[in-house]
Formats: sequence, structure tokens, C-alpha cells
Amino acid sequence: MSNRVFKGACLAGVMALCVPAAHAQDSQPTPDSAVAQSAPAPVADPQGTSWQPLAEEGITLSLSYTGEAASNLTGGLRRDAAYAGQVYVGADFDMERIAGIAGGTLHAAITNRHGESLSALALGNNTSVQEIYGTQNTHLAILTWEQKLLDDRLMIEAGRSQANIHFLNAPIYCNFQSNAACGNPTFVFKNSNFTYFPASSWMIRAKGQLTDQVTLHVGAYEVNPDRKRASDHGFNFSTKAATGVIVPWELTYARDGQGTRLPGHYTLGGWFDRGDYADPLRDEAGGIALLSGLAAAQHNGRSGLFFRFDQRLTRPDPTSERGLSVFGVAMTNLSGRVEESRFLDFGIVQTGTFAGRDADTLGLMVSDQRFSDLAMTRFRAARDYAGSDAAVHRHQYMMELAYGAQINPAIRLSPNLQYIVHPDSSGAPFRVAPVGDEVIVGFKFTVDALRLLR
Repeated sequence: MSNRVFKGACLAGVMALCVPAAHAQDSQPTPDSAVAQSAPAPVADPQGTSWQPLAEEGITLSLSYTGEAASNLTGGLRRDAAYAGQVYVGADFDMERIAGIAGGTLHAAITNRHGESLSALALGNNTSVQEIYGTQNTHLAILTWEQKLLDDRLMIEAGRSQANIHFLNAPIYCNFQSNAACGNPTFVFKNSNFTYFPASSWMIRAKGQLTDQVTLHVGAYEVNPDRKRASDHGFNFSTKAATGVIVPWELTYARDGQGTRLPGHYTLGGWFDRGDYADPLRDEAGGIALLSGLAAAQHNGRSGLFFRFDQRLTRPDPTSERGLSVFGVAMTNLSGRVEESRFLDFGIVQTGTFAGRDADTLGLMVSDQRFSDLAMTRFRAARDYAGSDAAVHRHQYMMELAYGAQINPAIRLSPNLQYIVHPDSSGAPFRVAPVGDEVIVGFKFTVDALRLLR
């Protein structure tokens, strides 16, 4: 066995042994666990900075770790701290090189998520300040076949995966730790059955290049509550409990070709949710479910619409990534009984900060979540029941200031400061005392283990 192979095996083993096993529970995820980070991007390594011992055989490996810590300095239900992390192990198989199937690629990935959510422990709000939290176990996250056709102008992928790693995300979002931005704006998870990483289910999607700058992307993903249970590990391929499908779509105009100095992406998209969902207010008898203790009324069918963009504004040196970028998202529901009626998100990111720090980033993000009339009625009913005169706010504002320090090609450290104005108390609906504005200090780090071995 070569020294590098031995080191790789040891590193993978150590990482796996250091991860505590998650305790499986047959329960639905809490609100903040229903949103999760997108999968790491496939290894794109033209400069050869990643150790790829099987590259000549057509196999590209991925092995990474993401950790996120958070502690509330003020506000919330109580002062506390939490840590959540993820091990990601993946492989892409070039089937043209392996089996002579032109344009074919097999994708596979397994994750282990562990740790706790500060939002669940101490904040009581429904949007996590640690985006890596959710589906806390070892999970088969991806097993798909991707096929490129028509000179790569059409891509079709099918198998076991999630909507949120294919739709409504962009690399710029995960310069932040809050789930208000990374890996996807949370509105879509609260208002639909949009499937989230790493809870995999059956899916198919197709992306077509209509012109050099315009693409149409459409998918269909199984809606199955069993796939979201803490006891599910992704290896159960049954559709027995499925209640329908969700169909996301995106039409994108992109200026990002080779040699583009100021790249940008502009996307109009939405979803048609044809799966079952629980009413955010009423029980099966028409009362308020939170007060009656009866099961929530069940419905089928929701839809929503969004517009998103990211645009590079400055790039003094075309050979460098230094420059200023902005991004934004606006989302609304079109039909159905939903938790939120509108979502706005805006951020700005400077890449290249101090002298010699070309890969570092400094970012600021602000989001506005507007609760629906149904959610407001539920909040007020809970306050009245508890005998509380605390104000009920329709808008929750989340802000984050984050610095990303690229220590070397393998390690990135991202301290951040988050501020939540008018945090909802959906995690403690009968609390009598008001929940004050929250200041959270966070720390995110990522390690690309295969770049460490290069």
C-alpha cells in the first residue's frame, strides 16, 4: 500500500470514528431541522490541488467535513451554545471512461450529521442559525444517474436525491451560516414539500440549454413523509407512504461564459406542490390545532413563485477573483394554506479583502420573513391562552455579518455575527415573557480532506 493511500485510509477512518452516531427517532423534524445545506459541489480541480488516486480510472472522490458552532449572547429563551457537523463522502463515476457510455455519470454520496441546533435549544425561532443541522444520522444522500445528450445541451438526472441541491441555490449563499440564506432561503421549506439534503427520495430532473445564455430546468421529486423521519437512513427505496410529488422549475439567464469579467445569473422560478401537508392553523375538526391537541387538518396542493439573482459588480483584475458581488431573492406563495406569505433576502459579498488575501470574503446578508394571517392567528391564540400580553410581530428580520478566511486550499474558517429582530417564538408558543431580539456569535469551518493529502 502506498503512503498516500495509507494516509487517506487513516484520515477517513479517523473522521468516521470521531463522529458520534445519531440516535434515531420516529418523529417528524422540528421546523429548523427541515432545512439543510446543499451538498458540496462536485470536485472541480483543474489545477490538481485535490488528491484523486482513481482519476485515471474515471472515479472522482469527495471527502469533506463542515462544522458550525453558535451561541446566543442576548435574547432567546435562554443563554446556550450548540455545535452541529457533517461528514460528506462521495464519488462520481465517469461511465464513458468506465463502461463506454458517452455522457453518463453515476453520482453517489453518504453523509453523517451530528450535533445540536441552537434554534431548537435556546432561540425558539423557526429558522436555524446553523444551516448544517438536519437529518441527524448516517444517510444515503445521493444515488443518481446523470446523462448528457445533444452535445451536452440537454442533461437528465434520475435516482435518489433532493430538490434543494438542484434548485433555488447558488454558491454565494453559503458564505453565510444562517439558514436564512445557506443553503437555500427557508421560505420554500415552510410553504411546500420541497425536499432537502440529505433526506433523499425518488426524483428526475432535466435541464436544457435553450440559447447560449438561457436555460430551462424542471424536476419532479417524490413527497414521502417517511423519508423525513429521523429513523430513515436513505436505504429504504419504498414509495409506500408517498403522498405526491413536488415540481420545481427555473428559467435562468446567465452571463458566465469563459472570459466574462462580471458574471451574473437571473432566475425566475417556482414550484407546484402536489403532496399532502398539515394546515398551519386548523385541526381536523376546524378548531385551532395548537390549543385542541387534535391532529392538524390535511390538504393537498400548494404553489409558489420566486425571483433570484447574483451579480458581480466589480473585478479590478480580470485574472483575479477579487471584487464585489450582490445577490437577492424574492419569494411568495400563490396557493395553499401556508406559514409565510412573503420572503425577501439581500446580500453583498466582497471577495479579496486584505493584501495577499485574494480568496477571503466579507459578507453582509439581511432577510425579511413575513408570516401569513394563519400563522399570526396561531401566534395570538397561543399568547392569549398563556395570558401573555407580549407583542406578536408579523415580520422576522435576520442579519449576518460573516468573514471567510481561506487558510489554505483545504481549510476555510468563517466567524460570523448574527442578529435576529422580532424572533418568532414558534418553538415556545406558550411563553409568557417576550422573546427579545437575539445576538448570536457563530463559527463555521470546512475541511476538504482530499486537498489536505495533495
